[in-house]
Amino acid sequence: MNLKTLIVAGVFAVIGMTGCTTAMAGGAAKSPADLNDLQIAHVAYTADNIDIRYAHLALAISTNPKIHEFARTMIRDHMAVNEQALALLQKLNAAPQDNFLSRQLIENSEKLVDEMSKLRGAAFDRRYAENELAYHKAVNGIVANDFIPNIENADVKALFEAGLQIFRAHEKHAEMMVQSVR
Repeated sequence: MNLKTLIVAGVFAVIGMTGCTTAMAGGAAKSPADLNDLQIAHVAYTADNIDIRYAHLALAISTNPKIHEFARTMIRDHMAVNEQALALLQKLNAAPQDNFLSRQLIENSEKLVDEMSKLRGAAFDRRYAENELAYHKAVNGIVANDFIPNIENADVKALFEAGLQIFRAHEKHAEMMVQSVR
């Protein structure tokens, strides 16, 4: 399996394939680049909540202090970004809009949580670390290449640019974590 296939099988399937299209009725968005600002906000909020869920799972299952440290960082940082996003949406008097991508993220995350819940010890640590690395690579790619260039509202764009810097640091941390659990 190549990396794209693994990501498709994993939680961030559709985000790992920035060029993918999804058949949608009525001319709705067919790729991440087609989403409007409020749909992008919903995807980001959904993705943050999914990663928070993975982190809680890691805290519950793993006994590895490095995994716990990373998981606590994910919870702290993703919650902070979500709080900023919700505050901005309130300021703009807007609500995030559900869409094909956020729904696919949730569906794929359920499968991954089920899979990881059955693992223990080093097997869990490796799977969690590898998923976090793939997840952050995929998220960072879609945020940088599909979302930020297409966000129209300057405040929303600034929030995504700041978030991208945080999530790039997460990716580097995940790379180190993968190396440490191999």
